[in-house]
Amino acid sequence: MKLTVNGTEHEVDVEDDMPLLWVLRDELGITGPKYGCGIAQCGACTVHMDGVAVRSCQVAAADVDGDITTIEGLGTPKAMHAVQEAWVEHQVAQCGYCQSGQIMQAASFLDLNAEPTDDQIDAAMSGNLCRCGSYPRIRDAVKTAARRLQGV
Repeated sequence: MKLTVNGTEHEVDVEDDMPLLWVLRDELGITGPKYGCGIAQCGACTVHMDGVAVRSCQVAAADVDGDITTIEGLGTPKAMHAVQEAWVEHQVAQCGYCQSGQIMQAASFLDLNAEPTDDQIDAAMSGNLCRCGSYPRIRDAVKTAARRLQGV
């Protein structure tokens, strides 16, 4: 099957029911999306499918419909996405394990809601768990990124 990941087309020979997470990690060597729970409850595996946040542990390879973007394709160290910049500025990461999923969820959310309230941010990010408890910094970073994306 063919799929486009971070702007590059790949051809993989995998079972139709293989989770996208394993296609990305094991077949393509893309390690940003993490395995956390395997049941779409933690968000560590979040990627974008045509700009919409999805849990890659629950998307079968055969069900990939659109371009996939992982944290590696969101921005680069020299040209970070506004969400990545805000994450650094607010020093969100502690252990860092969940952060690629958090960032991907936040970026997709901000594409849909340019001026979110605290309650909207909390609701949008509630499916992404952080064992370190950096939720206040996550909310602050999302607000900062929203302002930057608006040019404020």
